[in-house]
Amino acid sequence: MASFLHSRFLELLLLLSFTPFLSANIQHTFPQCLSTIQIPNSFFTPTSPNFTLILNSTAQNLRCITPSTPKPLAIFTPFNQTHIQTAVICAKKLGIHLRFRSGGHDYEGISYTSAINLPFIVIDLSKLRAINVHLDDNSVWVEAGATVGELYYRVAEKSKTHGIAAGLCTSLGVGGHITGGAYGSMMRKYGLGVDNALDAKIINANGEILDRKSMGEDVFWAISGGGGGSYGVIVSWKLKLVPVPATVTVFNVPRTLEQGATKILLKWQQVAPKFDDDLFIRVFIQPSNLNGTTKRTISTTYNALFLGGVDRLMEMMTQSFPELGLQKTDCFEMGWLESVMFIAGFPETVPTTFLLTGKPAFLNHFKAKSDFVKTPIPETGLKGMWKRLLKEEMPLMIWNPYGGMMGRIQESSTPFPHRNGVLFKVQYVNSWMVAEKKAVKKHYKWIRKLYRYMGQYVSKNPREAYVNYRDLDLGMNDKNGENTSFVKASSWGRRYFKDNFIKLVKIKSEFDPDNFFRHEQSIPILPWK
Repeated sequence: MASFLHSRFLELLLLLSFTPFLSANIQHTFPQCLSTIQIPNSFFTPTSPNFTLILNSTAQNLRCITPSTPKPLAIFTPFNQTHIQTAVICAKKLGIHLRFRSGGHDYEGISYTSAINLPFIVIDLSKLRAINVHLDDNSVWVEAGATVGELYYRVAEKSKTHGIAAGLCTSLGVGGHITGGAYGSMMRKYGLGVDNALDAKIINANGEILDRKSMGEDVFWAISGGGGGSYGVIVSWKLKLVPVPATVTVFNVPRTLEQGATKILLKWQQVAPKFDDDLFIRVFIQPSNLNGTTKRTISTTYNALFLGGVDRLMEMMTQSFPELGLQKTDCFEMGWLESVMFIAGFPETVPTTFLLTGKPAFLNHFKAKSDFVKTPIPETGLKGMWKRLLKEEMPLMIWNPYGGMMGRIQESSTPFPHRNGVLFKVQYVNSWMVAEKKAVKKHYKWIRKLYRYMGQYVSKNPREAYVNYRDLDLGMNDKNGENTSFVKASSWGRRYFKDNFIKLVKIKSEFDPDNFFRHEQSIPILPWK
């Protein structure tokens, strides 16, 4: 063991001693290779005036852009798919590690930082934003760098009665969002984004651009829910347009502990997955100050989209969920695009044209986790949650109901397996303002303790997790962060994909046998041939 550690230390020391040389060499050879495509102002190094601005441009988790976080050696911003092909060919030829990002959450920052491969270059796809809506066949082609908000706006621009079944957060980059699953407020009606994917264009490790036919059904299956960054560069998606009413209804209804929040949430767990498919009610759970005082309580806010008018909604709520006490005055009728803004949390004064900016509504330091619940959490469990939430500064839990179409799609139909039997998904988010090391450690410790506590109430064998909420805590038992081997990856792989994980590995081993596309939780290749 001592000799192994000594050997590993020497390897790291040797790498560090050569890093300046490697960096200077790569900064020269990579743009030289790219010069064949002649695109000015697209290659940025740390000495470039805009380097930091571009690096941070789509980083929504400020935890991933601190001074101590590993930074890329350079950023390349291609303008079309030919530029990406050239970048992949050059990187493979020169032995350069690449990270690809289309923009969005990326909870662990793996698209623009690295804990396992240094040095590396980021290929930023933010210039690829074309959106082509085709009402004649109810489809839309959208490039990877476009945001979900831009996509929604362009669809609504063409038709007020068509929509897209995808994300709730409008600043998500389409490329990575869809390949992880893409759930949203119409998931109970139409399923996930991947359930409505018709085609895609992907660039493989040889620099070839492939569509669904040329990549084959196995690879298309793998990228439709298998997570980003494992098989190739997603250039664009062809998605199905789904019908939406000209008028939809939304509401936000808060209830504190003093207003019976515990009993209401107990009932929500029983009824929300069984609602009519047109109704989606999620719950935000967080501490708040009681009536403007310093006394803290728990606030549960019911955030809903109903694909119909308010009168029909009131009938359904009165019959199925009277405990919430919904009033007609709580409800607002509007068009589908306006409901996108409402659900995303924008103030009503913000115009829908803001979606074209691609800007996130919120930026902060955070750590997140996820769970899937298959049996209602009892009152004792909820009270234990309240106790723990009240001990932290800015925690948040979001409960998203399943059922409806989500329960009618087979687990194996896409790599995303969290289907029938799931009542709701839990997202845990712990945010903080101060990036000081001691404070960060404290916030990490809190969310990990809450996660351990919740283990008794959530799915088991495996304890499932959502791949688009990447969590590097899962299965991480190697001090150097290298967690891409088949054996190590199985622990987090089964949580994200259940029995679909093995199929994903087999497809990866055939499609990218050299493991060119890799990151901390990319699909590994088989250890044998």
